[in-house]
Amino acid sequence: MKKDIATIGLYGAIVAFIAMMGYGIVQILQVAGVTGYPLDDILIYGFSLAIAPPFLISILALHHIVPGDRRIWSHAALLFALLYTVYVVLIYSVQLATVIPLSLRDASVSILRVTPHSFFWTLDALGYICMGLSTLFAAFVFKKDGAQKWLRRFMIANGLVIPLIGFAYFYPHFSTWVLFIGAPWLVTAPGSVLLLAIFFRNFHHKPGNHE
Repeated sequence: MKKDIATIGLYGAIVAFIAMMGYGIVQILQVAGVTGYPLDDILIYGFSLAIAPPFLISILALHHIVPGDRRIWSHAALLFALLYTVYVVLIYSVQLATVIPLSLRDASVSILRVTPHSFFWTLDALGYICMGLSTLFAAFVFKKDGAQKWLRRFMIANGLVIPLIGFAYFYPHFSTWVLFIGAPWLVTAPGSVLLLAIFFRNFHHKPGNHE
């Protein structure tokens, strides 16, 4: 049974990694001025939306395969992954299903846009802060040495990016350069889920992990 759960976690982590990479590429293209509205917003919100459910599933799978004495950490990671998912699914669904279509018809939807220091901007910040907390708690599930050490380090690093994310979102005078302060997330988050996928793969192939 645990091997089946590890397989679910593996696919969840792989999908989350692919979506994160897609998001990162589109974000860079947008800043470089290669893509324009509405394509850039559709791609950014689409990839962002595609990260959340698979990430949640991978953390859920992790919680169900770790030893009992480490489940306090995986349970905390799961709770924050759920909060992250609720925040961002709400935001990006509204942007894709309501804001972008209405904006193309010249309807006024300014209150619903994700603009610096707006309502949804704040929710977006809370979402990524919760993701960082999720990986930070999940890090303590893994060993400090051996094959798991880099997964642990990447997850801790993604948690330590939280102050940078907070600064990028909440600094009173937003600019593109302020946004770049949170750029380490483009390494720590995909790195964390990629190494988590490798962990699930190794768990699946390890003898004795049947129950």
